[in-house]
Amino acid sequence: MKYLSVHIDAAAILASSTAMSKQEIFTTLAEKAAGSYDLDAQMVLDRLNDRESLGSTGFGGSVAIPHARIKQLDHSVGLFIRLAHPVAFDAHDGQDVDLVFGLLSPEQGSADHLKALAEISRFLRNESVVSKLRGANSEDALYVLLTGQQDQQAA
Repeated sequence: MKYLSVHIDAAAILASSTAMSKQEIFTTLAEKAAGSYDLDAQMVLDRLNDRESLGSTGFGGSVAIPHARIKQLDHSVGLFIRLAHPVAFDAHDGQDVDLVFGLLSPEQGSADHLKALAEISRFLRNESVVSKLRGANSEDALYVLLTGQQDQQAA
């Protein structure tokens, strides 16, 4: 199985979010970004909302890939949330979303941002990968599925 090359911290993964709206999902992503990557949560939330105002990042197949450019970053980072219950996301296929991969990229470096988005979208188009993500029983299992690495701090 191919894993993602985008950096994702183990603490940036949530296996069972109770978010009930797109706004709650974005707030959760922003809080995870603050805790995992030392970013300002409100600034991340604002950037995610700015991007979403251009059109839904609902990818299809019950997957969303919200993304934003962040001035303070020097490389792209990821966040991942599996929702306990699917949420309306204005996805292009009309399906509610239960898997959310957030991508935060440096403000500069458009090519790297687009490459990261393309890699994530290819990864999340793979039905076997998506099925495994939906069936994983913990954040540690999700981390391994996303990165292929065991968390060095996991017990």
